[in-house]
Amino acid sequence: MKRPLLMVALAYAAGVVLADVSPVALPVFPLLCVALAVAVAALCWPRGRAAFVWILLPLAGAANLSFRSSVPAPNDLRSLLGDRPAIAWVRGRIVETPYHRHYDHGEDETWRTLGQIDVSAIQLQGQDWRSASGRVVVSTPGILPAEYFGGREVEIDATIRKPRTPIAEGLFDYARFLGRQGIYYQLVVSSTNDWRLFASETPSATLPLADRFGAWSREMLARGLPEQDEPLHLLWTMTLGWKTALTGEVSEPFMRSGTMHVFAISGLHIALISGILMAALRVMRVPRWACGLIVIPIIWTYTGFTGWQASAIRSTIMMSVIIAGWALKRPSDLLNSLAAAAFIILLLDPRQLFQAGFQLSFSVVLNLALFIPALEALRTRLLRYDPLVPDDLRPRWQRWLRPPMDCISTGLVTSLAAWLGSIPLVAYYFHLFTPVSLLANLIVVPLSSAALACTMGSLFVGAWLPLAAELFNHSAWLFMWAMIRFSEWCAQVPGGCFHLPAPSLLGFLLYYLILVSAMTGWLARPKLRGWIGGGLLVLSVAWGFEFWRDLTTSRLSVLPLNGGEAVYANRAGPGGDLLIDCGDASSFEFVVKPFLRGQGVNRLSGLVLTHGDIRNVGAAPAARTAFSPERIFVNARSFRSAVFRQAREQFSRVAGLSVEMQRGDAVEGWQVLHPGAGDSFSQADDNTLVLRGSIEGFRVLLLSDLGKPGQNQLMQRESDLRADIVVAGLPAQSEPLAAALLDAIRPQLIVVADAENPAPARAGRRLRERLEAGGIPVLFARETGAVTFLFRERSCVVQTANGAKLKLLPASAGERLANTNEINR
Repeated sequence: MKRPLLMVALAYAAGVVLADVSPVALPVFPLLCVALAVAVAALCWPRGRAAFVWILLPLAGAANLSFRSSVPAPNDLRSLLGDRPAIAWVRGRIVETPYHRHYDHGEDETWRTLGQIDVSAIQLQGQDWRSASGRVVVSTPGILPAEYFGGREVEIDATIRKPRTPIAEGLFDYARFLGRQGIYYQLVVSSTNDWRLFASETPSATLPLADRFGAWSREMLARGLPEQDEPLHLLWTMTLGWKTALTGEVSEPFMRSGTMHVFAISGLHIALISGILMAALRVMRVPRWACGLIVIPIIWTYTGFTGWQASAIRSTIMMSVIIAGWALKRPSDLLNSLAAAAFIILLLDPRQLFQAGFQLSFSVVLNLALFIPALEALRTRLLRYDPLVPDDLRPRWQRWLRPPMDCISTGLVTSLAAWLGSIPLVAYYFHLFTPVSLLANLIVVPLSSAALACTMGSLFVGAWLPLAAELFNHSAWLFMWAMIRFSEWCAQVPGGCFHLPAPSLLGFLLYYLILVSAMTGWLARPKLRGWIGGGLLVLSVAWGFEFWRDLTTSRLSVLPLNGGEAVYANRAGPGGDLLIDCGDASSFEFVVKPFLRGQGVNRLSGLVLTHGDIRNVGAAPAARTAFSPERIFVNARSFRSAVFRQAREQFSRVAGLSVEMQRGDAVEGWQVLHPGAGDSFSQADDNTLVLRGSIEGFRVLLLSDLGKPGQNQLMQRESDLRADIVVAGLPAQSEPLAAALLDAIRPQLIVVADAENPAPARAGRRLRERLEAGGIPVLFARETGAVTFLFRERSCVVQTANGAKLKLLPASAGERLANTNEINR
């Protein structure tokens, strides 16, 4: 098998990647002209045709991506709006029926409606309606009425803006995710009252066929069950692609056990449905060509009914290629079929190449094709019996154990091949390493297949044999309940799941080169051994230097939260990491926790609670549950905050966990400068812990939300407050960093941890002008996002989430600031 489409797909994908990483946007028309010239040359010169084809394919991929990314018309939203948000009426057609998401924040539960609109016209504030084009996402608090469904034309009063980039490293990049789908704007709607049907829409319009099928299917799958509970909702998700059930709390055990993939309409679903149909048709002696004509339309219909999800489309294309080859009695090869499916998908939409679902699904199938032969040979060698002994003469226990051992070991081989090949991608996108998934998938995948088969049986017989449908539904519910409980148990297995930082490009290349070389036997081939060995040596040295550099780098990250701030300090070497404040429940769940997991934090050395403000320490119990800090350092002053008092009382019940801090104490290399033992201020902000530390020759002062009275007391008590870097929040009753305090600190850089919301958390104009007038660079976190300091070799590189960089030198070096790029842009 020469696998002709494998190189074709790789060459085309290479062109897509080159267009994406190009520092400048490639012009579409010149690319198309060059591609056309190469195609004509290939037709006219037979001898050079092969070479021209390999030039044409990357050009075609680059041209396709450039065309998809370019601004095609003057009425494109990117031409009309630019980067600034605007209040507008937007008219357009609903792409698909909006779905609902449930958010549970303890006592506060909310619903939100999410959808997509193809825009046809827009009316900016104070202007007339004008033609517009582009797709936007819509987010609305509450549940939208049922009359708004896919295909209907609507008008929406909203704020239209570009999606925000993540405020910290490791957080989900929603703007980039949407951009890969050709969506560059989102509508932020205040309430469902801001929606209205366009005047030409008739109230009696009927639901799309897919929505009617979904409603009917959910009703069929719930028949006979006593209530709509979590297992039933997850059955709807797994079978029909219902999006409402997969909240963060529900999905986390499946993520940590490595079994989340069973809920995507993907290869497992399409392969199972195809297998059931093909087996049934072959039992009825239907010819192969007829089986293909019947099964391929059915799986495409199922894909349409479940909402044309990207993972389902990818799987259906690949399965269609495989079934068509089988039906036509053509020799089949998994790698060639995989390449054909990838090539077709990238022709239709080259942006799919950069989506996590595309990479994971094709990577897993590729791993199965490449690694299973080697692993299967190893399995056969380990379980091999003496071939000269007939089965009748073997011990009875061997004859009984052989079938289950073959079944279990075959499943383990498949699970191991998929897991080995997906480790770097899972670490990159989800910051997870899940060795427990080897065990979990051995049980969960068969359970999910059984549950899916039962739901398909229920849908098939539900309309004409309700008793059988109820039996199928109860069986599917039982299988799903077992999946949930087993996944939850696996997620709690010690050492079964770790959080990792995203691997670098060098890490990717080195890992896959080692894995592929070992599994395919390249190192055993004399012609390849030198090249592979040399490549491994170069990559190992480069990766080792990169790893050593990261290991010897100390980090300090300032995270702006909703009216509060958190600081993560991680000194070079193992342990010694400290989280100073953790935000309220919402900020911790959506910012602090994913940020720490993105840094590979599984357990903290210490958690510091500076003062009783709920916006800074409200999530302390959740932080303890998520990261199990060895010690929790609590401000020794008493605060009126009930949340702070309850948390301190809860921590004090565990022997040796809680430590009260005041002036003169030290924690992980940080000294407490304020408050003193006798201090008692009326405002909580003035009682906050002030910490000072030295990292690689740099003095760092963390003031938190210290107010004016607290600042005065700090200056009276401390004769030397000099620091290279000062980080301050916004006190409630006064301004941070009074002029006298700044004169005492004499910093090289100021970081003000303000935030966009709520309004009092924003740094005011007077404060900004006063700080900027001092001639010291100031970073306002509301504009820059999180600020990260990288300390190494007596130098400090400052990086912000919006891409700005600057370099600091220790005060003793004589230079105060070097190599500064635009900070506040």
